[in-house]
Amino acid sequence: MKLDSKIFDSIRVKPDKEKAQEETHPSCDHPGCKRPGTHRAPKGRDREGQYFNFCVDHVREYNKSYNYFSGMQDDDVRSYQKDSMTGHRPTWKMGVNRQAADGPDGLDPRTAARANAQRRASETRQPRQRKLLALEKRSLDVLNLGPNARGAEIKTRYKELVKLNHPDANGGDRSSEDRLREIIQAYNVLKKAGFL
Repeated sequence: MKLDSKIFDSIRVKPDKEKAQEETHPSCDHPGCKRPGTHRAPKGRDREGQYFNFCVDHVREYNKSYNYFSGMQDDDVRSYQKDSMTGHRPTWKMGVNRQAADGPDGLDPRTAARANAQRRASETRQPRQRKLLALEKRSLDVLNLGPNARGAEIKTRYKELVKLNHPDANGGDRSSEDRLREIIQAYNVLKKAGFL
């Protein structure tokens, strides 16, 4: 059995890391180096997306001497740095590019937005009417009120109906007790629902 075979190395408790890196990574691009090139380094200006593969020692050496602007004139470096502030996109001074500020049809889209905002602000807003539940509608029907009745109107109608249907107001007649119970229950439903 060979002790340096691939199969035996993969089942070891501590496999040889350097050997595994040599197999998975290309060799170092530095002349004369045979170690695995585990670190990428850019090749330079005008070769974006292309990289050297270096070992740790040689990538450190390369990074110390790397200069993106080598071979460029000072004016070119300054203009490149100035353009990099805007991501190398074209820019204009304020008011110069009026055509870009207007929409494709020559109208400023902000003018229409301002007009719509002013129109909406000037309109009187109607409070949104909430949809009545079946129990709430039935309670309003018991009190003989419409669906838009609120607050003081409900209280006034409740007081009137209680006075009419109370047994004391009817000379002790108990025949209107069921009607009185319905009125009180309807009033409590509307009170819990927030109509008051």
